[in-house]
Amino acid sequence: MSGLIMAAQLLLALSFLVFVHELGHFIAARAFGIKVEKFFIFFDWGGKIYSKKIGDTEYGIGIFPLGGYVKIAGMIDESMDKEQMKKPPQPWEFRSKPAWQRLIVMVAGVVMNVIVGVLIFTLSHLNYSEAYVDVSQIDEGIYAYEYAEQIGFQTGDKIVAIDGKDVVRLNDVISTRLYFGSNVTVNRNGNLIDIVLPDTLYSHVAKDGGLLFDYTNFPFKVDSVFAESAKKAGLQKGDEIIRLNDAEIASFGDIVSVLSKYKDDTVELEIMRNHASKTLNVLVDSTGKIGFAPTQHAYPIVDYTFFTAMKYGWKDAFESIRANAKGLGKVFSGKEKARDSLQGPIGIAKIFGGTWNWVRFWSITGLLSMVLAFVNILPIPALDGGHVLFTLIEMVLGRKLPDKFMETVQIIGLVIVMGLMVFVIGNDIINLF
Repeated sequence: MSGLIMAAQLLLALSFLVFVHELGHFIAARAFGIKVEKFFIFFDWGGKIYSKKIGDTEYGIGIFPLGGYVKIAGMIDESMDKEQMKKPPQPWEFRSKPAWQRLIVMVAGVVMNVIVGVLIFTLSHLNYSEAYVDVSQIDEGIYAYEYAEQIGFQTGDKIVAIDGKDVVRLNDVISTRLYFGSNVTVNRNGNLIDIVLPDTLYSHVAKDGGLLFDYTNFPFKVDSVFAESAKKAGLQKGDEIIRLNDAEIASFGDIVSVLSKYKDDTVELEIMRNHASKTLNVLVDSTGKIGFAPTQHAYPIVDYTFFTAMKYGWKDAFESIRANAKGLGKVFSGKEKARDSLQGPIGIAKIFGGTWNWVRFWSITGLLSMVLAFVNILPIPALDGGHVLFTLIEMVLGRKLPDKFMETVQIIGLVIVMGLMVFVIGNDIINLF
């Protein structure tokens, strides 16, 4: 059942995003009087699940459940309709329109995905997040774990800017911007200090599961105990943990940091209970936890307004593009293996998860919308970016490129895209085992 839920979420997200993308091309084409012959969700290579012709356009769903397209009259595209191109140009065809109009038609799909991506992030802030933690008001600053200390952070630092841009939300601090190299400005005891992060930081977090820093630099007591081993050891609500083995515990970050070194081991806790100290021997599980929840810390919370949600929706959407571009750059430069970095439909379906969660669904769909925009604008033949590139070349040269040349590069582009699809799907299948 979980596999079906994963597949259903993936198909729903892709169908929606493909529809949005192709709708952009469709609207722009019709606005300039260009005839659109087909509007398909998924490709109809080998057959159709459904189709209906309304006016000049056939609308339908293809049987190949990835992607989709609009067939614009007089355009060399994935339909490879060479017979149409042999006929004299007609005024309602793509090839008869001036270059600036054709350029708008080609970028319209990407623009639509960006608009929808930003809207999804915005509405998710309003409907799901509703508020954010204002880190500028957290007096205790960060808790710096071991690796963070190695690269220059200290517990108590207040992060004020990343790459010269002020940070306000917790999401701005604990973000992908840190992991590909950045300059972090901290307030340390009233002094501003710049810490330059290595561009390999993502590798530490991804491969080692290493914590960098968080906002757990606060005193705590035990609020509830849920692990049977901790209950049997005698840990109770209201206990104040002051020592773990030889390490003094002053904050929740301290206990997280120290426990991580004693996975699958037994530790000695010194606790304060009713103003008296007591020693307990507690089992640590394989994840570095003993099974209790701390008393809640009152973080400064600010409600999203429509305008702040839109502001941060725009920011978060483009931050996702930046992160993907950085990651893709690592693959092309050879610093990361494509097999470890590229996800196909199976990998993406697994990210959605085996239970239906609308918060996660829209979060991933918003991200995919921005990724789809980014990938499509790459200057690869057969993608929108390839058409944009050749249209720009035409505008510079002042003449159209030969149809034969465009047909050839379209075929090359299709081979590249199909090869990439085979690679990522094959990689997904290998990773299943």
